[in-house]
Amino acid sequence: MFTRIKYSDMFKLKVVVGVAAIIIFELISSKAIASEWPNKPITLIVPFAAGGGSDTVARILASPLSEVLKVPVIVQNRAGAGGNIGIAVAARSAPDGYSFLLASSAFLINPSLYNNASYDPVKDFSPLVNIGVAPDVITVPVDSKFMNFADVVEYAKANPGKLNWTSPGAGTAPFLVTENVNMRLGLNMVHVPFPGAGPATLAALGGQVDLYTANIGSVLAQIKAGKLRALAQTGVIRWPELPNIPRLEELGLPGVLSENNQSLYSPSGVPQEITKIIANEVQTILRRPDIREKLIKSGLAVVNEGPKEFQARVTRELKTYKEIIEKIGIKM
Repeated sequence: MFTRIKYSDMFKLKVVVGVAAIIIFELISSKAIASEWPNKPITLIVPFAAGGGSDTVARILASPLSEVLKVPVIVQNRAGAGGNIGIAVAARSAPDGYSFLLASSAFLINPSLYNNASYDPVKDFSPLVNIGVAPDVITVPVDSKFMNFADVVEYAKANPGKLNWTSPGAGTAPFLVTENVNMRLGLNMVHVPFPGAGPATLAALGGQVDLYTANIGSVLAQIKAGKLRALAQTGVIRWPELPNIPRLEELGLPGVLSENNQSLYSPSGVPQEITKIIANEVQTILRRPDIREKLIKSGLAVVNEGPKEFQARVTRELKTYKEIIEKIGIKM
């Protein structure tokens, strides 16, 4: 006895079979791509100028990653617009496993800070590894008349608009925390923008600006060498190598905290087989004592969060930064 199959049922069956075939084909294709990968140089896109915190971390990781993957790993600096230019370049790169993004917390801040950040942090990227965190430091040139943070506040209040300051770029975490200080203390310090920590550091060293807020990794060497004077830091605890520098919370600014992430992302669409390899290899590298020592000396406390844990942080911090930016009332 035969059962008559309705046309509609046959159509549904064909659709199901077709979808299954596409899924199987994509799985086979992605595995084939992963089996041949990598066979050419890999690029780590850093959305800031050379010499900054993200650039330093990328260059520390590039060599051991190249040794493991047996292809060159190139650091490409694409600075500008507070990191937006380089991040957008990474978002538009081919999802073939040969371009990755290494960025600071600006990646999480910019979508709320800019009217058009040119990328969607959720749709355009997949978080792979949160490498580490580091506080910001408020510094002045070594020959500055400001000997402590109270001196800065006193002068800024008495001379509205006459004290200028810089950061690695409008929209970065150092920029945001200093604007928060401006708001909380009723100051009118004028921001002078530079396209990254490297140029901003040179400006501070040359006395072109009164104040410089930067990620600790960008200025720790200059502070230790006596070329910049640290006045305050923004972390939850005092940085071990700067035990005498007070935190903003200790200076009467409760809740004004800033700890930058340095993290690795892949453009959306990169085969999972490839992102798993990259994430696993980077996490393995981060467990090496020599690499951890280099990162700590550069001003980064290694946290080594994998994709799942890092995804939870991204979701949480996107919301937190949005709330802070709305409270301050800043829009780029």
